[in-house]
This record gives sequence, C-alpha cells and structure tokens, in this order.
Amino acid sequence: MDHVTCIVVGAGVVGLAIARELAMTGREVVIVEVNNRMGEETSSRSNEVIHAGFLYPPDSIKERLCIRGRDLMYRYCETHGVGHRQVGKLLPALDDREVGILERLTERANVLQVPGVELLSAAEARRLEPNLNCQAAIYSPVSGIVDSHGLMISLLADAEAHGAMLALGTSVDAVHIEPSGRFRVDFTADNVPGTMTADYLINASGLGARPLAQRIEGYPQALVPNVHFAKGSFFSCQGKTPFSRLIMPVGDTLWRGGAFTLDMAGQGRFGPNLEWVTTRDYSVNPDDVGAFVENISRYWPDVNAERLQVSYAGIRPRLTGPGEPVSDWAIHGPQVHGIANLVNLYAVETPGLTACLATAEHVVHESGLLS
Repeated sequence: MDHVTCIVVGAGVVGLAIARELAMTGREVVIVEVNNRMGEETSSRSNEVIHAGFLYPPDSIKERLCIRGRDLMYRYCETHGVGHRQVGKLLPALDDREVGILERLTERANVLQVPGVELLSAAEARRLEPNLNCQAAIYSPVSGIVDSHGLMISLLADAEAHGAMLALGTSVDAVHIEPSGRFRVDFTADNVPGTMTADYLINASGLGARPLAQRIEGYPQALVPNVHFAKGSFFSCQGKTPFSRLIMPVGDTLWRGGAFTLDMAGQGRFGPNLEWVTTRDYSVNPDDVGAFVENISRYWPDVNAERLQVSYAGIRPRLTGPGEPVSDWAIHGPQVHGIANLVNLYAVETPGLTACLATAEHVVHESGLLS
C-alpha cells in the first residue's frame, strides 16, 4: 500500500493553491482529481474576476480572504507571468434604494481601506463609461481580471517544482480513519481500484465536497452541511465592447444576468444569472436571452438580443438555497470536527478565484491542520 504525507482532493484553483502551499512547507503532496483535466468544473466556468473584497458580509470568511487574496493574486501574477489586467469596476445604482446601498458599501470599503474606492455621480460615471446609465456608481480601481487557466497551470507548476504530483481521472471512493490517525483512501484510477494512506487529507473537491465528506468513515455527519447548486449562465457580447471596465449592478439586476465582465482577449460577456439546479447541467438556454436583455437595458439602453450569443454556464456550491441570503463559506478543520490533520472546504464559490492563495494560507497555517 502506497503512503504519502498529504492528499489534496480537487484540482481546481483552490485545491491547487493549497497543494502548492503544502508542498512549499516541504511535505509530500498528491493532488487527486476525478476529471481528466484540472479545473474542469467551477474554476474553469467563472467570470475570472479579481474582486476588491468590500461587497461581502462584514467579518465573513469571504471578506477577509478576498481582501488578502486580492493583493496576493496581483503579486503572484506579476512575479509568475500570469495574464491579468487591473481594469477597474463600476457598480451602478439604478434607483434611489440602490444609491443607499452604494453609500453603505463605500463606507465599508473605507473601513477596510480598499484603495481608491469612490462614490461617483451619474455624470462622473458616464465620463468613465459613456454608455452607462445610472443614478450614481461606485468606482473600484483595484478590481480586475485574470487568466484562470494560466493561473492553474502556474500553481500546478509551482507545486510540482516542490515535489507534488497530480493524479487525474482518479475518484475517491471511501476514506477510513485508522487507529494511528492515518487516512486510508480507497480510489479508482482508470477503472482500476487502489488504496493509499496519508497523514493529512484536504477535501477541496468543490461541488463534490459534501459527498466526499459523507464517505469519510467515522466523520461526524451532523457537521456535513447541505449544499445547493446555483447555476449561472453567460452570454457573450458580439461586436464592439460597450464598456472598458467591469460593470456590476448592486440590486436584483446582478443575479438576473446583468453583470458585465471582460476576458483577457477583451471579449465582453454578461452573466451569470441564477438558476437552482440539482444536477451538473452546464447547458445554456438560448431563450434566457430575453431576460438578460431586459435586465442589462436598465444600465445599457442600447443592448439588443442580436448582440448576445450563448457562451457557457457554471455551477456555484452554496450552503443556502432559494429565498435565503447568500451564505459564507465553511472551512472545517480539526478545531471544528475534532479529527486531526483533516480539512473539509464547503461552498467555496465567488470570490474563490480571487481568494485562492489566501485560502491556501488559511487552510495550511490557520485552520489547525498542521498543529
């Protein structure tokens, strides 16, 4: 039976960052990924935004790790040659109620010392983005975009340079906690069953985090949270891009497909919307274009359906479902469940990409994993 020091389950951006951080401590690391490519699920289906960090509930895990992660992300991209652009973001208010939301968000950004955040008048916002219709807008200059695939390649290269290995097409079927405290992991690779043991186990398997936790023999199942699947579809914007910055409304328009983002090639896209699903269905319904146009037109009146083309969809894991406030993440280390050397990460959705390096720091050095 093979033995390794650390097993990280999940080769999305968070799992890769954790594997890198562990490998850099000198520990032997194997990354196990059920798909045949890394980042096949949530990580490759995001909007690739680097978030500033002031939009999340105060003192939440999301807020803290996003702010730390934003700075780490820009520094990492600069030093490792990962494609990124600090394009900035505008958050338009479309009515009086939303202006009040902007005022509160601006106050929070100031408390958090997020650089350069300003509350602009409609005229000031239009000087930055002439096509933008709004009553007011927040300008966040530190928001940006990143080549998520290039980032994952770089994180894996770093991890491998420190001795880590990636096992693709490998499913974890069961985990047993031995009397010694080691984890015995039953897996299947290329339809061949196998077993290995590890001193440390990190469950960073994204959409599969809950089922994996349920397969850990002896794990307190009452601590395994329900996870809901929030699907989001994107439509690309054909022709000349209407905005040079990211546009993120603060009201219901946001979750109805109204956000505008850019990719590294300068292609614009709108989304995601929000659809609750129970399966991993990544199809995009072309009939949704009407609802997208209706919501986008609130801040870009010239939009029309002919400009929007079906692009892609992603699924975000959440601890809360329809009609409930968006949840924080759950990072359960030994301090939560009492099992040494084990960390389960649940519902790490937006801003998971931005926060991946900070999340890795937290899991490896602050969660009680190595204590």
